[in-house]
Amino acid sequence: MRQALLALSLLGAALPLLGVAPAPSQPVVLELFTSQGCSSCPPADLAVAKAADRPDVIALSFNVTYWNHLGWKDTFSRPEFTDRQVAYAKALGQGAPYTPEVVAGGRVGGVGNTARAVDQLIARGRTAATTTVSASGDRIVVGAGVAPRRGAEVWLVRYDPRTLQTPVKAGENTGKTLPQRNVVRSLKRLGDWSGGAASFGRPRSEPGLNEVVIVQAKGAGPILAAARLPLTPS
Repeated sequence: MRQALLALSLLGAALPLLGVAPAPSQPVVLELFTSQGCSSCPPADLAVAKAADRPDVIALSFNVTYWNHLGWKDTFSRPEFTDRQVAYAKALGQGAPYTPEVVAGGRVGGVGNTARAVDQLIARGRTAATTTVSASGDRIVVGAGVAPRRGAEVWLVRYDPRTLQTPVKAGENTGKTLPQRNVVRSLKRLGDWSGGAASFGRPRSEPGLNEVVIVQAKGAGPILAAARLPLTPS
């Protein structure tokens, strides 16, 4: 009798492990909003570049435009990157955008100008994926999963994986050569995702650039899934 009770007890303990498969883990998308014209940004550039070596992190550097009228026009800045940060400022209740800012997982933001601060943001931004992302030929596939009530958006990000050295000749960083890694060169919205399996056309690749797909709740909400895509012939 005692052996039977022990067997039932062990079986009961095992049932939670057998019943529901754990949600797949995903890398934390770490988005740095920075500018070559900002004297406070180089430490954050270096901290995020260091985090880019982690396999559990997708580090992306978005150069914003609102420093461009203060003596130096950032060579990598684009209005759509500024728009993305403005949307985060609203979604996260932060007021006006600022540099440097690091947003982790679309969930939390902070200055992120030290390795410790970046590590803390990564830990706070980590969550399980609610869907999957993959590539098949010239299509990007988002699997069935749990979508927010308002739905989600699918974004394609292309970035330069090298460490780029930029000599700055005016503004707050005059005379400095600034290293930046994983500089985003394009951001394209592919379409909407509402929970069912869906596929999207994959634009022709650009030489030298890597690609990441992000599935994100609408309104600059939490990132639901993200994946690096394998390179394809240009």
